[in-house]
Amino acid sequence: LWPAIAAADYSLPPAIGSLEAENLGWLETIAATLPAGNLPSGTIAWTAACAGLELALIDCLLTQQHLSLASLLPPKRTTVTYSGAITTGSLETALKRAKTYQLFGLTQMKVKLLGDLQADCDRIAAIREAVGSKVTLRMDGNGAYDLDGAIALCRSLDSLKIDAAEQLLPRGDLSAWTALTTASPIAIAVDESLVTVSDARELIAAQACHCFNLRIAKCGGLVRSLEMVRMARAAGISLHLGCHVGETAILSAAGRHLAAYLDDLVFVEGSYSTLLLAEDISQESLHFGHGGRANLLRRPGLGITVQDAVLERYATRRINLSHDPLTGEPALYVSACEDTCQGN
Repeated sequence: LWPAIAAADYSLPPAIGSLEAENLGWLETIAATLPAGNLPSGTIAWTAACAGLELALIDCLLTQQHLSLASLLPPKRTTVTYSGAITTGSLETALKRAKTYQLFGLTQMKVKLLGDLQADCDRIAAIREAVGSKVTLRMDGNGAYDLDGAIALCRSLDSLKIDAAEQLLPRGDLSAWTALTTASPIAIAVDESLVTVSDARELIAAQACHCFNLRIAKCGGLVRSLEMVRMARAAGISLHLGCHVGETAILSAAGRHLAAYLDDLVFVEGSYSTLLLAEDISQESLHFGHGGRANLLRRPGLGITVQDAVLERYATRRINLSHDPLTGEPALYVSACEDTCQGN
């Protein structure tokens, strides 16, 4: 990726007040310099790397011009409301987490499933009873079920008003996803099955889901995520915006901008920051407040100030991206490693 970036000539971002098409076009020129990796289907290392570099370039170029990403992706809502996630573990712990979220004013929750039909039915039923009917519940299987089990689960829980069942099946076998989508009384969402634009195209063609769960790093950045949004809208597929466990303020800030810009997102996850992390890397607090609500970001770039000292404490290796002084070609210089190699 670095040679492609080093060879690119990036233009200045559009001025405030430019047409939305011009703003999106500028973002697309950045993403276009990041080549698609020739990797096995479903590999997310490359898409995550593309996303990281895309966000770094966007933040750098916008900050240089004292522009916020919000000027390119104008907010269509005044606040962003986040969901709470109930992770795997004992039923007692799950109920305690659900009640805590309720006390914090959250009205949207997603429950991680265990992969055991009876245990998961009991788990969802107990959580629904604990939080009442006004809280929206979604469930996430992370690919733990086969087709028959997934259909049985959705039919068993139909009466409990579940808004979506996410990634019940493993990635692959679109025919199974189509069968599940046809048979399920609950809306079927894909997450790990949606990594690339090609994935989105194939899922739509196979009518293999009702909802896309986007994650910026998983999907290769803001631009590729927005391309999937356009495809989903044209196909009548609803949109959720997910997050990565333990994500720092960089991804949270990018997600905040995207969520504010997309007014048809049904659910949004993320921005836990120090509610989950021992320490975040931005000077600004990015975690959501009461009711899951969070303010919009207006400062230049992504709207955050990364604390280099925090990164230094957690870094195990530093690589300087530069040009070879003799050849002028892009080069990588490993300048510091922790006990594992000599610095150049």
